[in-house]
Amino acid sequence: MCKPQVKLSTPAMMAILMPAMMVSSAAYAGSVVQVTDSSGQPVLDAVVYAELASVPQPAKMANAEIQQKDKKFMPFVTVVQTGTSVSFPNNDTVRHHAYSFSPAKPFELKLYSGKPAAPIVFDKAGTVVVGCNIHDQMVAYIHIVDTPYFAKTDAAGTARLPNMPAGKYVLKTWHPKQPTTASVQEQSLQMDSNNPAVTVKLNYKAV
Repeated sequence: MCKPQVKLSTPAMMAILMPAMMVSSAAYAGSVVQVTDSSGQPVLDAVVYAELASVPQPAKMANAEIQQKDKKFMPFVTVVQTGTSVSFPNNDTVRHHAYSFSPAKPFELKLYSGKPAAPIVFDKAGTVVVGCNIHDQMVAYIHIVDTPYFAKTDAAGTARLPNMPAGKYVLKTWHPKQPTTASVQEQSLQMDSNNPAVTVKLNYKAV
């Protein structure tokens, strides 16, 4: 004997499907990443970022700032997503000449004081080394990434990634003192309700 088919209304079907949909699109608190050097010492200014290969991340229209003060670039390391505009205000009493020859974004801001007329848009992933053509001791690094899930370590070597959707990521770590400025260390990262903590050991020894 055939059982009669039960037809569900659209609201009833949505009530059944919604839990599964919520699970698949759930976002979890970002991972805590601990970065050390080869001897186990905490690393300051390491850039950590997570890329979800199956989901392209669009460029982000954002703003950042690297100021010049006491004949230094501040901060020493900056991490931004592709598409971010970075301004370089000169807060010193002397003029600076900021520039970079890095393939990811060559640029030149000739001798100036105060704030340049327009920021620089960093639209290609990679590492940019910034210098001053007048003061050779001035140097800064900008690491541009193709993901919104990024952070920078503090003095304790700890970075906290922002909330991320569940999924399998490639966790990448970069630091200017690695063998070359282009060196990026990679490992897998699974984001789920376990909210994993991750340890990264870099291939260099801090002085």
